[in-house]
Amino acid sequence: MAAAEITKAMVSAAYGATAAQPKQQDDDPFRKGDFVVYPTHGVGKIDKIGSEEIGGHKLDLIYISFDENKMTLRVPVAQARVTGLRKLATPEAMAQAMTILAGRPKVSRLMWAKRAQEFQAKINSGDLKMVAEVCRDLQSAANGSAPSYSQRNLFELAIDRLAGEFAGVVGTDKADAIVKLTQKLVDGRTADTARSDQRADRVREEAEAKSSEPAVSLADAPV
Repeated sequence: MAAAEITKAMVSAAYGATAAQPKQQDDDPFRKGDFVVYPTHGVGKIDKIGSEEIGGHKLDLIYISFDENKMTLRVPVAQARVTGLRKLATPEAMAQAMTILAGRPKVSRLMWAKRAQEFQAKINSGDLKMVAEVCRDLQSAANGSAPSYSQRNLFELAIDRLAGEFAGVVGTDKADAIVKLTQKLVDGRTADTARSDQRADRVREEAEAKSSEPAVSLADAPV
């Protein structure tokens, strides 16, 4: 399993942060065996937390393995929170993400190149709600409406990231998670279409009712 390289800048920053600041108590520290989310790689597992000498400095490191791409990431403990490393979402937070997933897609008038950058930034943020928004707004890529190649790629990346965390939170595998998330998208779109149809029916009925009202003539008006 390949190990991601730690840059000199990371070493200097981590060492500086450790040396310059007093040790603060972490209310929810990372521990061996925790499943965590790293923004640009998704869900991984902490294999160990230990010290290693790098660039002449002794650093406390978190070793995170990502089984799908056979990679191990080393993150300095002093910079773990800064990099966006976090534990899996709570069931409550996941439920909120599912509500977003089933919502109405956001319509944007921006050029696709600009939207694609925003979608990629949301995916790489590691923020659960933002990833759910990307899945929701690109769900046309899942219903056969001829999405572009880049749209399809972004949708698949977003739903893969969301599925990885969903699987960890509810205790299933990623394949099953993708099936459930895709069905949630379909159900949300179906419900939204039904609501739109109901609104259209009401508007049509109101228009028909107005057109069928008898006209009031001047002869009928009270003197």
